[in-house]
Amino acid sequence: MNQPVQKNTLYVGGLAEEVDEKILHAAFVPFGEVKDVKTPLDQSTQKHRSFGFVTFLEREDAAAAMDNMDGAELFGRVLTVNYAFPERIKGGEQGWAAQPIWADADTWFERQQQEEEMQRLQAEQRAAMQVAEKLHREKLAAEREGEKEEEADPMAAAEAQALKQSS
Repeated sequence: MNQPVQKNTLYVGGLAEEVDEKILHAAFVPFGEVKDVKTPLDQSTQKHRSFGFVTFLEREDAAAAMDNMDGAELFGRVLTVNYAFPERIKGGEQGWAAQPIWADADTWFERQQQEEEMQRLQAEQRAAMQVAEKLHREKLAAEREGEKEEEADPMAAAEAQALKQSS
């Protein structure tokens, strides 16, 4: 899915644990006026998740910062700097924060029904394959039994042939 990028907001990945919003701001302010800096926190550890977002007032400043800081080192870690994508809501089909989470309810139910139908068809196909394999094994076993009967008693076959010839 194509998402429009936010040309004045940068995604900064690969942040060291020591980097906080103040340090991130200080690292990017030489490229222009920084409007906002965010480092989303992990709910369980309350530490940032090794990435952040830097928003500039001017697009040109963001472009200059990205060109200069992508691949740069900060606190011993190499940074990945790209344009940020718009924030997404969890569960949203379209994913745009401006949409309510229930906006994709109809398509969700359709996907669920399609998935259930697919699982039912796969189960039927597996059952049919098992029946076919069983029939194939029985056929091979019967063919082998027929071969064994012919090979198993060559004396009986010779006696039966001799009796036929003498009669």
